[in-house]
Amino acid sequence: MNRIFDTSLRTLIGFAVLLILTRLIGKKQLGQLTFFTYITGIAMGNIAGDMVVHRDIKVIDGVVALSIWALLTIILELISLKSSKARTLLDGEPSIIIKRGVIMQKELASQRLNIDDLTMLLRNNNIFSIQDVDYAILEPNGQLSVLRKPILESVTKKDMQIQPDNRIYLPTEIIVDGKLVEKNLKELNLNNEWLKQQLKQAGFNSIKEVFFAELQSDGSLYISKNELL
Repeated sequence: MNRIFDTSLRTLIGFAVLLILTRLIGKKQLGQLTFFTYITGIAMGNIAGDMVVHRDIKVIDGVVALSIWALLTIILELISLKSSKARTLLDGEPSIIIKRGVIMQKELASQRLNIDDLTMLLRNNNIFSIQDVDYAILEPNGQLSVLRKPILESVTKKDMQIQPDNRIYLPTEIIVDGKLVEKNLKELNLNNEWLKQQLKQAGFNSIKEVFFAELQSDGSLYISKNELL
């Protein structure tokens, strides 16, 4: 009887602590499941499970271990909010798998994907032919974001035989958290002078005044002001 009571008490404590800590960590655990958050969830679950079933582990030791793990996770997440390099280290970067209708074989291989994996991911996006794809981007959480070819983006254009406008650019981040993404600017064959001119026309004197800026497919710049200044 005491054994059942002890197991029940351990289970209740483990459940309560795990619930509180996962709420503190935030919704990213479920909403944006990356490799790091996936490992974090498994580790915390294992610690809670061991605390429940292994009586040689004191309850207080299990609670402390869970709390420290959750605290380290929160600290890393806070660091990643302030540092793009930390975000890249923890979550990875999106990878372009298909570019302008061409499969990027080297990138596909570096992501440990084969053509069957790619076609399966495309089918999950209701695309059954690679020739319908203009861009396909593998996100850090393993999901595939797909941009169809312009003529297939809207059924009305094809049905009415309206020639679509050519896409000049793939929508690309230029400024993130008030910092210039130089790599993206270089890949787009654009320079700092062009960016300064665009910002000046929009009423901004400095990159630091911008929280987020994204180059649109038509060449225009979407700008979100930094409200924390």
